[in-house]
Amino acid sequence: MAFSPRFRFLAIAVIFHFVYIFSIFDIYFVSPIVSGMRLFQIERPPSTPAPADRLVLFVGDGLRADKAFQSHPEPYPKSDDDLVPRPLAPFLRSRVLEEGTFGVSHTRVPTESRPGHVALIAGLYEDVSAVTTGWKLNPVNFDSLFNRSQHTWSWGSPDILPMFQYGAVPGRVDAYMYGAELEDFSSDAVALDLWVFDHVKEFFAEARTNKTLDDAIRQDKVVFFLHLLGLDTNGHGFRPYSKEYLHNIKVVDYGVREITELINDFYGDDRTAFVFTADHGMSDWGSHGDGHPDNTRTPLIAWGSGVAKPQLYPGEVAPGHDEYSSDWNFDHVRRHDVEQADVAALMAFLVGTEFPANSVGELPLSFLTADLREKAEASLVNAQGILEQYRVKEEKKKLTELRYRPYRPLSDEGLEPERRVAHIRQLIEAGSHEEAIEESAALLKVGLGGLRYLQTYDWLFLRALITMGYLGWVAYALTTVVDLHVLHGRVQPSRTLAGTLVSSSVLTALYASFVISKSPLTYYAYAFFPVFFWEEVYARRESLVMGRKEHFAHVKSGGSLASLFFNCAVYIGIIESLALGYIHREVLTVLFIIGAFWPLSFGFAFLQQHAALYITWFLSCIAMSSFTLLPAMKTEDVNLIILGGVLMVLVGILYLVLEDFVLADFTWSDEPSRRHHVSRTLVGIQIGLTLLSIVVTRSSALSMQAKQGLPRGNQIVGWFVLVASLLMPLAHRLQPNNHYMHRIMVIFLTCAPTFVILTISYEGLFYLAFSAILVSWVRLEHAVFKFSAPPSSSSSTNTTTNGAAAPAQANGSSTPAKQPQPPLEEETSEPLTTSPFRPLTLHDARVALFFFVLLQSAFFSTGNVASISSFSLESVARLIPIFNPFTQGAMLILKIMIPFALISANLGILNKRLGIAPSALLMLVMAISDILTLYFFWVVRDEGSWLEIGSTISHFVIASLLCIFVAALEGVSAVFIAGVEVGGDVAKAVAGGQVTEVLLERVNEAVERLPPAIASDDGAGAE
Repeated sequence: MAFSPRFRFLAIAVIFHFVYIFSIFDIYFVSPIVSGMRLFQIERPPSTPAPADRLVLFVGDGLRADKAFQSHPEPYPKSDDDLVPRPLAPFLRSRVLEEGTFGVSHTRVPTESRPGHVALIAGLYEDVSAVTTGWKLNPVNFDSLFNRSQHTWSWGSPDILPMFQYGAVPGRVDAYMYGAELEDFSSDAVALDLWVFDHVKEFFAEARTNKTLDDAIRQDKVVFFLHLLGLDTNGHGFRPYSKEYLHNIKVVDYGVREITELINDFYGDDRTAFVFTADHGMSDWGSHGDGHPDNTRTPLIAWGSGVAKPQLYPGEVAPGHDEYSSDWNFDHVRRHDVEQADVAALMAFLVGTEFPANSVGELPLSFLTADLREKAEASLVNAQGILEQYRVKEEKKKLTELRYRPYRPLSDEGLEPERRVAHIRQLIEAGSHEEAIEESAALLKVGLGGLRYLQTYDWLFLRALITMGYLGWVAYALTTVVDLHVLHGRVQPSRTLAGTLVSSSVLTALYASFVISKSPLTYYAYAFFPVFFWEEVYARRESLVMGRKEHFAHVKSGGSLASLFFNCAVYIGIIESLALGYIHREVLTVLFIIGAFWPLSFGFAFLQQHAALYITWFLSCIAMSSFTLLPAMKTEDVNLIILGGVLMVLVGILYLVLEDFVLADFTWSDEPSRRHHVSRTLVGIQIGLTLLSIVVTRSSALSMQAKQGLPRGNQIVGWFVLVASLLMPLAHRLQPNNHYMHRIMVIFLTCAPTFVILTISYEGLFYLAFSAILVSWVRLEHAVFKFSAPPSSSSSTNTTTNGAAAPAQANGSSTPAKQPQPPLEEETSEPLTTSPFRPLTLHDARVALFFFVLLQSAFFSTGNVASISSFSLESVARLIPIFNPFTQGAMLILKIMIPFALISANLGILNKRLGIAPSALLMLVMAISDILTLYFFWVVRDEGSWLEIGSTISHFVIASLLCIFVAALEGVSAVFIAGVEVGGDVAKAVAGGQVTEVLLERVNEAVERLPPAIASDDGAGAE
């Protein structure tokens, strides 16, 4: 009964949740890339050149719009005058005021380098999942400006350039990259941008003596791309308000001025267009990835050939400005905001290439010097490109749909795209250019609406299917819990021919529709799970009936029914309140404060018996409630790191001093204890490793703050401490001490050095408080169980169906010698008394809820939903100073997982102390947790503000991953508590095989629920 069904359940849980995570990407974020489109460009007479012969694109990676335009004191002042705020980018500012057009480019989620550059250069927004496909040698399998150019030369990071080089026509894009070792987060990253500027200068210097190169770069339709990563690296390492980041802005501005002057001098024809922008911004905490406005607003400045001069409004506030730009001192210059994909259309027009095939950008006409006729032609070409994508996508959809429903604004009579394009062409020929521009803009919007329609064509069906899958999982999980941990598997599944035929028919029909529509393989998995789950629930319907009799037979009156509904509503309400906690972490503060007073519900007698334990629980709850009131985004604070580490060391020392007291269940004993000297020595070594981690972390942090980089010795010692501390549990096998409190202390000290090394602020204090509340929770739940359980005596005592203690029988009779047969016993596959664990009760649902809240707090107490993208790299730089997204990400995940390791160990011990099966509470939590997941699934958005889009995606992914974590905790818990010994009556009863008495008492409960005549017959037989 134990291993095989548990393993099967957990395997299904992991596979189901992993597969269903991808459902939001199949529904909400389907890749927009299609092929087979015709390309469009403005038809010009041979004698009429494009607005510019060449284009230079500067991308300041990670540059925020406000930081680019605001005034700041000199980052490294040398006099009092340097403390006066001034623009840090005077050259770029001069382009805005005198030479070109500026605005804010609004990016989309995820605000990462790859999707940002794809939007800028290809004009399309990749589906959100594309950010997980990698950075470096990851070819771009769609069209781009670089691919449309005559030739492109690029300089910059090895994380960005290769994906455009290898995705273009072979030989069309040249990439010059520095080594990855230069991307060092422990030092000033200005060197990255200086490398780019220096190599561009060398390139043009070589062109003066190399005729082949000179001829190549003097062709028309050539592009120069300068990727400037220093701002992003310094922003991560030192924050965007730091003097390093602000100084980097000065360096970039000076470099852009030098390159602009160099190119203008080299060509001498004023036929070069320049565009300066950024791929994404950066939050105040040195992070990006989510939809925070600081991450989505980037500067856009264009100047040179073909670009309009600034529109000035002397003495008044120009159109386009708002509070965001109020301190830029550009109030008299019109601000022209665009979407990030619009930049690709702008650059394609300026340099005279076709619009990239997958571009969905709208050409910003206000940036152009072209006359009205040329703007009208450009607008029409822009709209035709969108309509061509719609045509290709619609043709593909028609081939895969049994009854295709066309998009009415492009299919109703008189609204066909061909007719509307012809009408706009007539307007242009008639000289009605402004009207033609308006019609083209309207047609473009309709075309984008058509693309949206096709993108969401299958939404209703897929969302209904996924919803049935999640509801099926909840029902299946609860049914399995009842079957395994309430009834102990004594009721076998009962399948019928009709049930099998219905489920098979439904699955066959779904699969047939998928085959016809050529649906992705994931659709087959999405359909399989709900059919499988609901068929299993139907097959185990008798288990549900018997489980209802076990736990809800006492619900007979209207009052008890109302009480049940009220408790269920409160239970679900607490789970749903955790959804608010994903945004408002203060919800966890409220829950912890309420939890601090929870033991009061057991009365004064309980508090009197366990006063010290309650005080510990109360203080732990109050401490935990404070962390969700602190800022989720933190800056490095060496003093808090040291304080947390020192307190961890003190806890270890106190344990060694008070070991006998702790291992005697926190009571003083006169009996001499047998010391485990080897074990105590190993604990001392763990304390020493924690102390060493404090010293090396302090040294590394101060060194990097002083811009001296990470000392090699510190890096080696840091890695040694990290690895050695994680291997210490293996050394404890030399002389095992299997007491559960000793095991908890070993695990605590095992993870302590890792947490010290990877922390940047108050996380170490959280680690202490979280460990304290877990230990208090385990001991408190055991105390509550003992307090609520019937007294251990010769008298028979019954427990009510909700697990609370009930008065002893009046006749004081002992346990009956003959066991009455419970209902449905004819389907019993094994005797009722064979299970070594007690059945779950309704009170255990409360234990599961506590576990679920603690599970959420393990993640959100030191972060918020943005933590997926916002964990600081400062801590990781103490071990890996060179940028490596996968290795550094793995270290951050290790930091995230440590609290989960603690909670898994404590849960395993709690299971033993309560005498329930190891997986029982985990399975119950996995059932209730998807109430939260399903809620987040329905609120996922792919429209609205980028903050809303990014947050809803993060909510759903985190909720789903927590379910997978819960499944993984089953195995982790088993490893951590292998061989552990716990105190308590239940655990001793289990070890001694006395659990039969507990189960016999439940048989008495079943007898009481039988009809009176049958019950009296059984009772007579027993006597």
